[in-house]
Amino acid sequence: MSTDRFPPIAPEAMTDAQHAAMDEILSGPRKGAAGPFKALLRSPDLMTLVQKLGAYIRFSSAIPPALNELAILITARHWTAQYEWYAHNRLALAAGLDPDIPPAIARGERPANLSEDAATVYDFCHTLLKQGAVPDEVFERAQARFGERGVIDLIGACGYYSLVSLVLNVDRTPLPDGEPLPLAPLL
Repeated sequence: MSTDRFPPIAPEAMTDAQHAAMDEILSGPRKGAAGPFKALLRSPDLMTLVQKLGAYIRFSSAIPPALNELAILITARHWTAQYEWYAHNRLALAAGLDPDIPPAIARGERPANLSEDAATVYDFCHTLLKQGAVPDEVFERAQARFGERGVIDLIGACGYYSLVSLVLNVDRTPLPDGEPLPLAPLL
């Protein structure tokens, strides 16, 4: 992967709006502005809105953390978002996601032996990303388990992390030095 297209902006080169957007993200729950935010900083108003949505999806979703991270990994795999996968694979495992699940998703496979909740999230997110919608059975199973808010939060996770994945892919955001690309292209 070639170098990033949106290199970091030096603080002395930032506009007032960029400084304000950066200050807001640094004071929030992330405590950092890695990943897509160095690219998004080119549009500070958009960055502010995107980071607020992301803070909700990541830290306040109705979906439990390990399952929310599962939704993020499914989305990263869908877009072959290397940086997103790299960042959230570690977060998924730290949140308690079964360590056998990410390698299967990375290979483009439905993981074996999913819990009922993990299967519901997998089927919902995978189908949504592949088809742009979900059939009644998949919707009803997700709604029965996570409620209407949970279904909306799953849609939000897929949508938000699709945006993030696209920003990262267009930027060609590099992984830390020496880290191999975690995702092979899917056939």
